[in-house]
Amino acid sequence: MKRRDVLATAAAAAASLSAPARAQQRKVVKFVPQADLALLDPVFTTGLVTRNHGFMVYDQLYGLDDSFMPQPQMVEGHVVENDGKTWKLTLREGLKFHDGTPVLARDAVASINRWMQIDAFGQTLRGVTEELSAISDKVIQFRLKKPFPLLPTALAKPSAFCPVLPERLASNPPSVQVTEMVGSGPFRYIASERVAGARNVYEKFDGYVPRSSGTPSFAAGPKVVHIDRVEWVTLPDAATAAAALQAGEVDWWEQPQPDLLPLLRRNRNIRVEAKERGGLMGMIRFNHLVPPFDNPAIRRAFLAGVNQTEYMQAVMGEERSLWNDRCGFFLPGSAMATEVGLEVMTGPRSLDKVKRDLEAAGYKGERVVFVVPTDLPSLNAMSQLAADMFRKVGVNLDYQALDWGTVLPRLANKEGLDRGGWSVWCNYIPGIIATTPATQSYVRGLGRNGPFGWPESARIEALRDEFLDAATLEEQQRICRDIQMQAWQDVPYIPTGAWMQPFAFRSNITDMLNGFPLFHNIRKG
Repeated sequence: MKRRDVLATAAAAAASLSAPARAQQRKVVKFVPQADLALLDPVFTTGLVTRNHGFMVYDQLYGLDDSFMPQPQMVEGHVVENDGKTWKLTLREGLKFHDGTPVLARDAVASINRWMQIDAFGQTLRGVTEELSAISDKVIQFRLKKPFPLLPTALAKPSAFCPVLPERLASNPPSVQVTEMVGSGPFRYIASERVAGARNVYEKFDGYVPRSSGTPSFAAGPKVVHIDRVEWVTLPDAATAAAALQAGEVDWWEQPQPDLLPLLRRNRNIRVEAKERGGLMGMIRFNHLVPPFDNPAIRRAFLAGVNQTEYMQAVMGEERSLWNDRCGFFLPGSAMATEVGLEVMTGPRSLDKVKRDLEAAGYKGERVVFVVPTDLPSLNAMSQLAADMFRKVGVNLDYQALDWGTVLPRLANKEGLDRGGWSVWCNYIPGIIATTPATQSYVRGLGRNGPFGWPESARIEALRDEFLDAATLEEQQRICRDIQMQAWQDVPYIPTGAWMQPFAFRSNITDMLNGFPLFHNIRKG
């Protein structure tokens, strides 16, 4: 046999063997999250990394569409009776947990009850609920004290959302983290492949049945999975993440640093797009439970020292199309946004004024513990600016540079500084939750029952109750103006601006939905 015949035969054999292998090749998406997945339970923590993880593992009863309107997701639909005081939600067919058991109404009831204990909007729903029960395996019933038309909106929250998990797990109090990840979402969490600080793995759940009607729209509509596996690869170093994306070692980087965007845009195999609907809103968040920030006059003193332009340049660079430096407490450009009182942020900046106001407010040099997650670039950048201000005006600053996995659980600590507590930190929230007082939990005044920071304001709570009962858009907007004016007095936090955070991903990742990282309805090919 001639040499070329041998080579031809070998090539034919290789082709016949590789064809089935190619056909069976699994589609894997490698994703670089904004930070390590330190906590797994999306009810236990409001961290956005955990939120994104939760949307893979769990499903919602309702989901928000592109217009931020709630649509049935796990429910087939609902009926409203008794003049709006009775809601009956019927689960759709085919819902199944990852352990193979069917999703029943009692699972949903237990999950809602757990979530309502800790979420700010959930607490509002809980307050108007006379009884929540499973009247059959498929039907969830709310008996309300008064009509509450925002019920689907509450259950459709895209952050600090209400995940549905088996009753045996949902029976845990919200103060106890659920670590056994059994949901009914489109992906299963592969706990055996988790490497803390480095990797988390998800695989397509073959038992997931998408909605049979509608079209994909943000977090609503059919969730169709076209990929077999998603690997979260934690790469805290931005240069390493950029190199991995350019080399094709990863497919999607959630939060590329702004100084690397021009480099990534020059690569024809990479797309850079801002897909997070509503973007992000930054803040300096105080702990209202411990001195010195339990004093509203001390919190107000720092308003004159924060320049939103500088914060946005630090976070997103000079590309002004990506950020807004006229930001109050509601998402700029949304129906409830207002510039009332914004002159406290846009007037002349003066550290001398901050010093005078601090002295007048009675600041006596109390230690201020500033917890900083250095592996989240945006928060690290804002923290450095805020720390510089604190030092220049004479604050006794204890700047603690930590990683996100250490900061996140610590934020739940309501104790004093001598017991591991904290004084201040920089944060950002999804803009979509700040479109209305119903979901803008960080401006609320719930005290210890609210999110990290625990501001208390009876006036803001009364105004929010008015908003929920308001009958017209004009009345709602008037109430939002009043809320913002009160917030400048109470200072639940100091707004540092709003921005659109671009994703960077390989061009072979297609059909991505607008919004936070959702791994259904995308393709890799």
